[in-house]
Amino acid sequence: MDKDRIEGSAKQAKGAIKEAAGKVTGDSKLVAEGAADKAAGKVQNAVGGLKDTLRDAAKH
Repeated sequence: MDKDRIEGSAKQAKGAIKEAAGKVTGDSKLVAEGAADKAAGKVQNAVGGLKDTLRDAAKH
């Protein structure tokens, strides 16, 4: 598994926690930061998945 997938998943989780905390506290800035972190994590995870696919294709 590519490190980008791991880091991307971690960013998604961190973003979800920030977003939830912002909603609970009414902090719209924290909600926005959490949503941005989740989006960045999804992109990084997708890049890692693409790298994995290319690496697997090269092996075969």
